[in-house]
Amino acid sequence: MNAFLIAKLMDISEKAYQGSRRLRYIKLCIFFSGLSVFAQLYLFQPILPMAAENFHVSVGDTSLLVSSSTIGMALGLLFFAFKADSYSRKRLMVFSLISSSLLTIISTWIPSLGILIGIGAFKGFVVSGVSAVALAYLTEEVQAAAVAATISMYLSGNTIGGMSGRILATLLAGEFGWRNAVLIIGIESLILGVIFWKLFPESRFFTPQKTDYHQKVKQMKLFLTDSYMLRLYFIAALLMGVFVSIYNYLTFRLEDKPFSLSHFIIAFIFLMYIFGVVGTMIVGKLSKRYPANNILKGSILFMLLSILLLLSKNIFILISGLGLFTLSFFAAHTMASQMTTLYAKRGKSSATSIYWLFYYFGSSVLGSGTGYLLHGFSWEVFVAILMICIILALLLATAHPSVKK
Repeated sequence: MNAFLIAKLMDISEKAYQGSRRLRYIKLCIFFSGLSVFAQLYLFQPILPMAAENFHVSVGDTSLLVSSSTIGMALGLLFFAFKADSYSRKRLMVFSLISSSLLTIISTWIPSLGILIGIGAFKGFVVSGVSAVALAYLTEEVQAAAVAATISMYLSGNTIGGMSGRILATLLAGEFGWRNAVLIIGIESLILGVIFWKLFPESRFFTPQKTDYHQKVKQMKLFLTDSYMLRLYFIAALLMGVFVSIYNYLTFRLEDKPFSLSHFIIAFIFLMYIFGVVGTMIVGKLSKRYPANNILKGSILFMLLSILLLLSKNIFILISGLGLFTLSFFAAHTMASQMTTLYAKRGKSSATSIYWLFYYFGSSVLGSGTGYLLHGFSWEVFVAILMICIILALLLATAHPSVKK
């Protein structure tokens, strides 16, 4: 009995460690949070052609259904950079997951594209509460030896959420119409939010505190004037913008000649997101053996090489290129986000919020801007511009010193 009590007290006082029940719940719930957020955030991406036809608008206009959510996410992250530490970590994430799923459900009955875009922006703002504090929670509550694996679990949830949301949206939209697809994904996200609410452990090593705005501004200014962090932020913006651009408009490319693929076949193209999970796993292992910045540079270089394959008119070469491109992007993103978190000794929530701010602004600006570019020119010009963005990211990483541990 005494041994049991001692073990119980030690478990309460310690951070979540490998093999503990607390860490298992953290991993499961943080995975579910990523699953919900990204299923909702990008559910319109594969059904943009249907939305364009329904609302009688251009490719670039319908892309605002995706970009509005990511713009809202960016603005929310800016807000939570100041306010996140004022709230309970768990309560903020629960509120974000439940309210965003309700907004997704409401979207089903909105008849106007403009209002739908507005709801998307608000949903992005609300759901940003998860991204604003998730990484900070993990570094606060999980032992150092298990942090990398737990962050990889969170990012894997993001990846699988993005993949499943896109596949489900495409299949359901083809069978039941795009509005019913949105409804089903909203209900699924609500269920995940309730599970998170019931199982996710409360913080033990963080207490909500009144925001010191002067201190927050000072921290953010410090990160935004730090060349190491600033380069990471711009790398995140460029790479995410390129990634979202490819997945936004690849559906249009595959529907057109010479491919002329059906919605059913195109849905399974998003299975390439599985390679994103592989990318995060590879990075988790390589980071124990090689310098972080070397892994980042290698990942970006593979992105550059693989995007060339997307110019092919052979469907098998194109799909192979998409798989390698997806793996490389998630490897680079996982590495950059870990480098950001580890470098910020203080003000981790501010550092990670700024990272996500750049990440989603890159998604919004490039994600919509390249749509108008594709509409006005060709797929080849579109890919060439994205290659320039990747080269810029590679140059930033090459000038980037490795993080000092």
